[in-house]
Amino acid sequence: MLPAGRVHTVRHGGLVSPRELAPGDVLLDTARHGEGTHWLSGTFSFHDSPAAQLLHGLPPLIELRGAGDQALVWLEVSSQMLVKETTDPSQGSLEMVSRILDLLFIQVLRAWATGPDATPGWLTGAMDPVVGTAITAIHSDPGHPWTIDGLAHKSNLSRSAFADRFATRVGQAPGAYVAQVRLSNAAALLLDTPEPVAAVAAKVGYDSEAAFSRAFSKRYGMPPSKWRRQTTAILAD
Repeated sequence: MLPAGRVHTVRHGGLVSPRELAPGDVLLDTARHGEGTHWLSGTFSFHDSPAAQLLHGLPPLIELRGAGDQALVWLEVSSQMLVKETTDPSQGSLEMVSRILDLLFIQVLRAWATGPDATPGWLTGAMDPVVGTAITAIHSDPGHPWTIDGLAHKSNLSRSAFADRFATRVGQAPGAYVAQVRLSNAAALLLDTPEPVAAVAAKVGYDSEAAFSRAFSKRYGMPPSKWRRQTTAILAD
């Protein structure tokens, strides 16, 4: 999986010329040595701020290894279903492919977040049995006046133990993460609702519009009202 959608080339280890594939192509090919190679590709499109936040915390390439490994049996089953629905489509095939790709996306992220190559970030923290409780609470109610003590209590840890574990798993302090989630939710509200800036600020947990505007400008480079106008115009084009 290439979360950033970077240009790339996939080739056999031997002297085999690479061939270009359009997104969604299904290639059934034979390698120079060994059994046939099955190549499937697909793309995902995200337009909302929470999705951008998730992708921002992922590496440029996620690779899962272990053909035949019981832990990756879902990958083989999903791939077989994708081949069936794309090479021999019938009624509802488009919907089936969409749902299978959604499940694949989730499973790949799960496997990566719990594997040895995972790096600190939102997903790694969410998969942690302790830190994940706090992250779920923050995302469920970003406007709540969260404190380290309150989040530590939810996680059944002392303040210092929670702060250390959170920073290790997520890569940033709890307070900074809360602010990030609030601003991401604010950006989504600015784009998806006609709510005034002051109302958006209150919904995501800011006591004043001025404080919200300063925090938003620091992250997005401009005040929320200007960002809303410019981003809405760009999306409209």
